[in-house]
Amino acid sequence: MYKEIIFGCIAIITCNLTVLAADVDQSRPNIVFMLSDDMGWNEPSFNGGKKELTPQMDRLCSSGVKFTQFYVHSVCAPTRAAFLTGRYAFRTWSDWRSEDFGKPSYLAKLGMKLVKNKAGDWTRRIHGLDTNERTIAEALKEVGYFTAIIGKWHAGEWLPEHLPMGQGFMHQYGHYAWGIDYNHYTIPHNSPAIFAVYDWHRNQEPLFEQGYATDLFANEAVRLIAEHKKNNTENGDVKPFFIYVPFNAVHGPIDDIPRYTEQYTKRESALKCLDDAVGRIVGAIDQYGYGDDTLVIFANDNGGIRENMNAPYRGTKNTTYEGGVRVPCIMRWPNKIQPNTVNNQLMHIIDFYSTFLTLAGASLEQARDLDGINMTDVIFGNKQSMRDEVIYDVSGCVRLPTLRKGDYKLMGDELYNIVKDPREKNNIAATHPEIVKTLKARLTKLGAERPPLGDMDLLMTPAQPWVYGQQENETAPGWLKEIVRSVRKTQPPSWAPGKTPWPQAPKGGKIIYTGDGR
Repeated sequence: MYKEIIFGCIAIITCNLTVLAADVDQSRPNIVFMLSDDMGWNEPSFNGGKKELTPQMDRLCSSGVKFTQFYVHSVCAPTRAAFLTGRYAFRTWSDWRSEDFGKPSYLAKLGMKLVKNKAGDWTRRIHGLDTNERTIAEALKEVGYFTAIIGKWHAGEWLPEHLPMGQGFMHQYGHYAWGIDYNHYTIPHNSPAIFAVYDWHRNQEPLFEQGYATDLFANEAVRLIAEHKKNNTENGDVKPFFIYVPFNAVHGPIDDIPRYTEQYTKRESALKCLDDAVGRIVGAIDQYGYGDDTLVIFANDNGGIRENMNAPYRGTKNTTYEGGVRVPCIMRWPNKIQPNTVNNQLMHIIDFYSTFLTLAGASLEQARDLDGINMTDVIFGNKQSMRDEVIYDVSGCVRLPTLRKGDYKLMGDELYNIVKDPREKNNIAATHPEIVKTLKARLTKLGAERPPLGDMDLLMTPAQPWVYGQQENETAPGWLKEIVRSVRKTQPPSWAPGKTPWPQAPKGGKIIYTGDGR
C-alpha cells in the first residue's frame, strides 16, 4: 500500500523543464512559506490521506514538486529556529523549547530544578532564540524585502528582543508561544503555572478579534498580499515580499472547529480548515498577479502525535525515528519548477536559509557558520543534493543523539539503513559495529560544539502574566484581563502530585501523547 503512497504525487522526476541555478539565483522572487504544525506524513492526500480533506494541498502538489526526503527537527521550536537561522537547533540551544525551562521533568535532564522569582512564585527561566543570530528575516530585509510572519512564532515569548519584530520581521500577526485555543487565543498553560495566558497580537500589541485562528491567518496573509499589490500599483513599490505563515494547525488543543464536524472527526475537520487556508493564500497570490514571480512552499514542522499518522514510518513527534522527522514538503514556482513531479533528494529545513538568500541576492557571509546548503540546483536544476548528513539531535538534549550519514542513521544505540529500511524495522547495530563507532564519534564531536547554556538567571515575572510579551503585559487592557479571567475560571485549580497539563519529557527516545497532544 505505502510503496505507492510515498511516491504518490504523480511520477518520479523525468522533467522536460530544467532551469539552471544561474537563471533563478538573485532573481528576487516573492517567497511565501507555509508551515503546518504536527501534521502527520500521511494526513495530506498527496501522501495517502483522504482526498476530500486536502484538495487545495493536492492542487498545489500537482502544480509543483513533492519532496520525499525532506527533514526537520522532531518538535516545533527546534524546527523553527533551524529555519530562521540556517543552523541546527543545538547550536542555539533551541532544541530546548522556552516552556521546557518551566517543566521539572525536562529540567531534570539538565540537572536543574524549578526556581522562584522575587515574588516567591515558582516560575520559568527565560529562553529564546539568541539575538546575536542572523535570521532569515534580517538577511532578506537587508536586501529590500518586506518581511512578515503570520502565525506561530515559538522562538521566545517574553522579552522584546526575542519577539519577531526584534528578529527582523517588519510585520507580525499571530501568537508567540507553543499553542493556543483557536477561538479565544489563550495558551492553556504557562509552565510551571497552569493557568491560561492571552497570546494574540498584531505588530506586538494585544489584539481583540473574533474568529478561528486558521481562518484569521489566511485573512491576514490575503490582506497583506492585496495591500502589496495596491502599493505596487499606486506607488510603483516593487519591493519583493517574504511572508512566513507558520500555522498552529493541526496542533492541539483541537476543540471547537467552525465547520465540517458533522462529516469528520475534530482532527480531520481542523485539517480541512487548514487546507482551506492554504487554498486561499495560494489563490490570493494568483489573483493579484504574483503567481509567476512567487516561490510557494508548504511543509510541516515535525511528525504527527500518533504513529499511525506517520505511516509507513515509525515514530512520532518528539522522537527522531523517521515518523518524527521526515515530513511532507511541496513547492511551486510556475515555469521554474516542473508540475506533477517528485524529488527524492535529501534536504533539511536549514537549507531554506541559504537557498532563499541565494534567490534574493543576499550575502551568505556572516559571523556564525551556516549548516544549511544552497539547494537551488536541486530544486530547479534536478541535480543531486550535496547533503549527505542530517543532524537531528546531539548530547545535551532530551531526545537521543541521532545522526544520518549517507544511507545509515544512528539513533542512540540503534542503527538503521534508511535507504533499504525506511520503516526502521531492523536494528543492524550488532552487525555493523564499525559504522556505529564512526557515527558515535561524529556525534561526540558535534556534541562538543554545543555552546555553553549560560547562567539562565532571567526569570519570568510575573510567573502568571495576563499576556505574553513583557511590555504588553505591563499595559494589558481591561478587555484582555476579562477574557483571561473567564478562561481561568474553567481550569482546574490544581493537579495531583506527579500530574501536569503538559506531556512529560521523552524517555529512551520515546514519548506517548494523550488527547490532542497539547
